[in-house]
Amino acid sequence: MPNDDTAPIRFDPDAKGPLDGIRVLDLSRLVAGNMLSLQLADFGADVIKIEPPSGDPLRDWRDNGHSLHWKTYARNKRSIVLNLRHDAAKDALLRLTATADVFIENYRPGTLEEIGLAPDILFGKSPGLIVVRVSGFGQTGPYAPLPGFGTLVEAMSGFAARTGFPDREPVLPPLALADMIAGLYGAFAVTTALRARDRGQAKGQIIDLSLLESIFSVLGPEAAIYQVTGAVKERAGSASNTSSPRNVYRCADGKYVALSASIQAMAQRLFRAIGRADMIEDPRFRTNTERVKHRPLVDEAVGAWFATKTRDQALELMRAAEVTVGPVYDIADAMVDAHFQERGIIVPVEDADLGSVAMHNVMPRLSATPGVWRRPAPRLGEHTDAILGSLGFDRNAIARLKQEGAAA
Repeated sequence: MPNDDTAPIRFDPDAKGPLDGIRVLDLSRLVAGNMLSLQLADFGADVIKIEPPSGDPLRDWRDNGHSLHWKTYARNKRSIVLNLRHDAAKDALLRLTATADVFIENYRPGTLEEIGLAPDILFGKSPGLIVVRVSGFGQTGPYAPLPGFGTLVEAMSGFAARTGFPDREPVLPPLALADMIAGLYGAFAVTTALRARDRGQAKGQIIDLSLLESIFSVLGPEAAIYQVTGAVKERAGSASNTSSPRNVYRCADGKYVALSASIQAMAQRLFRAIGRADMIEDPRFRTNTERVKHRPLVDEAVGAWFATKTRDQALELMRAAEVTVGPVYDIADAMVDAHFQERGIIVPVEDADLGSVAMHNVMPRLSATPGVWRRPAPRLGEHTDAILGSLGFDRNAIARLKQEGAAA
């Protein structure tokens, strides 16, 4: 655990962040929508998870019996259970929408309309509402009706085709990368839309947030390169098609380092540090373009040097030579790293089940209006009574909704 001598961060339900006063209704499931609303919640927005009686499926992603994904992505949020198959539940949701600034959903395109919650109906309750529609492929186009899990778009975007080694199968990321990128884009889009609303440039609007387009954007100039060259870049493992040296190298103790010498001065410092100053003037290695062409030879020379040093020895020598190199960490390494600890990148947060849970700190760091820790991830329906009560439902009305199966 990080900072074993540090008491867990305690939640302060009265803490105010810069988004205090913004209410977000999150009907999404799994990662993308939860990642989006997490960014808003961490900075003070009142994020209300609208969950079905079965709960957000993210609750079922368990490790050693604990829903650690939920504890992380649902922090700072509240939970209300509404069964939207009941008209009474939809009526309650519309009453709640009238108090909201943001509405997030990730149903298959068209579903919101089918259940009687089309954006026009939502805008009728809250004209300034920001409606975020998260989907795999967007609200339009031939693929719009298809199920849009991140795995599919990580493959179809071209991302997987660029990941892995050329003589092996493409590699998908082992985590919900497309969802997390979309969530970050979504949070940026929401704050942009709120800013536009505040300036009178727009009232409410719809954000069409596609996982496919989100992850495709991180490929950068791939489309331009293909258009100009006509060539499809092959997978290069941990190397690069555009700069050399750049790779992961194995040290004498079996540990790995990552190195990037993507500017000329850095490559020259590296060659001097490994005792190969001759490579600086060698026509095969004199420029980055030539080094990319002769990448196997470059990696052979650099790798041979690292193979004679332990990781700690290599890091000390490389850093002394001002070469950009770093260790390849797993999570166990990161948890005990001094920089991670001093910066509080991983923090222990109070938890009713485990005492404390390690999770990433609020990001990014704002000097004057930082994020806040207000509440742990909610139990399913933990705030149903309080939220319905704030809408004017009395105890008897809430009890009836629960008896009818419209709420829980």
